[in-house]
Amino acid sequence: MLTYQITAEDHLRRVDSFMRNLLPTAQFSYIKKLINSGHLKVNGADAEPGDLLRYADQVTLKESAKTAAFLARLTPELDILFEDSWIICFNKPAGLAVHRTEDPEEITLVDLAEMLLKKRDGVGRLRPVNRLDKGTSGAIILAKSSVAAGMFGKMVQEEGLGKLYLAMVEGKLQKQGTIDAALDGKESQTSYVRLFQGGGVSLLAVYPLTGRMHQIRQHFRMIGHPILGDKRYGGRKLSGFTGHALHSFRTTLVHPATGEEIDIPAPLPEQLLRLATRCGAVSDEDFLKTLNDVPAAETLAL
Repeated sequence: MLTYQITAEDHLRRVDSFMRNLLPTAQFSYIKKLINSGHLKVNGADAEPGDLLRYADQVTLKESAKTAAFLARLTPELDILFEDSWIICFNKPAGLAVHRTEDPEEITLVDLAEMLLKKRDGVGRLRPVNRLDKGTSGAIILAKSSVAAGMFGKMVQEEGLGKLYLAMVEGKLQKQGTIDAALDGKESQTSYVRLFQGGGVSLLAVYPLTGRMHQIRQHFRMIGHPILGDKRYGGRKLSGFTGHALHSFRTTLVHPATGEEIDIPAPLPEQLLRLATRCGAVSDEDFLKTLNDVPAAETLAL
């Protein structure tokens, strides 16, 4: 029996995501089979693929020769948060562009993801479903085919994605509020809930109610509380920090092919976790417990 204890880097990770990173070269159908057959247990109980793991949970996996052959010897280069036959969702690190940039030599998330799938499955043409700025970390969805891209693109346009971000901003803000300020002549709204404040900065749960380019970054600059590290929009430099302190933490959607409601959390990168705990003057464990209670986008009441 293989035994693992969940650390801060896997807090609020889906069970199937944990398994995917544990067995990076296995087909997702094999991972689903392991979970559904009861070979994996969380704190001694059977688990579902979409169940969320929490700090200090114990995961056990029945050992077999086939499973052992798939075990990762090194940490996978890309963190897969969710995968099915239609889409694959990654926890993008800050500093990595999603699309091709002006620099033809720059490696993008799509490049790395396509190489991963070609090595694992023999095929790998991917198309981004949602946007994420280069300096922002967190969940990004890629479609595996033109059919899937069209289906999910239509869903995003007509219904949208439920989006919850975590942001570190300068200054102190009220407990909750909504920024209602047009961008490029279009109606734009961003709501937020303050989680912690201290040392002249605040940690916020942020909910973009519309989907304008750089909306969150622009809105917090407009009210005088720019995101830390966001030099383009007035944020002060963070020494040793890649990108800016904005993370796409939770994405929810109704799968257009299956009708399933899917919740895709993206565990925090180490740099942002360190910033957040310093801001709140709390331990990792206490901070992670706070994240358990952050309201999802669809349940937010302001």
